Amino acid sequence: MSTGLWVVIGLAAFVFLMALVIWGLYNGLVTSRMRVRESWSGIDVQLKRRSSLIPNLVETVKGYAAHEREVFENVTKARAALMSAGDAKAAAEANNQLTGALKTLFAVAENYPQLRASENFMQLQKELSDIESKIAYARQFYNSNVMSYNTRIQIFPNVLVARPFGFNPADFFAATEEEKADVKVSFEKKPA
Repeated sequence: MSTGLWVVIGLAAFVFLMALVIWGLYNGLVTSRMRVRESWSGIDVQLKRRSSLIPNLVETVKGYAAHEREVFENVTKARAALMSAGDAKAAAEANNQLTGALKTLFAVAENYPQLRASENFMQLQKELSDIESKIAYARQFYNSNVMSYNTRIQIFPNVLVARPFGFNPADFFAATEEEKADVKVSFEKKPA
């Protein structure tokens, strides 16, 4: 065989190997991006479960505390914002608003002993607490996948494939400064 033929065969082998490498890198990035999307759907499901529980909770509290209209409106607005959030960043912001509104709602409930004793209210509060735990787990799982994906699209040689094929960093589902603050515990008895 002539030297020219060996050069052509070598070049073809090199191009074939490069195509295999690019193919492997691309498929790995697609897999990572799909893991992020799948883990986001886990958060989304829990947020929707919580959103569907909130109207029942609001109606239960309304029965006891009808004059707390502003609190109910804030919860309703925050729930609507969460339901219409289009991406992880918007959902995280709306979720933080809803969490604050729910804290206010539960603070109002503290002023009504008959409400706190209501079986319906207690069941709704228990379900909400369960969903909050599931949201926390789903958020942790999502953020772990986002970190892995964001790292993969920035390391060499993946970055050579990620940029031209439009793999963009994903947003973390971040906690608010209020959620990061230390919890203050007090064992003082409230006056009866």
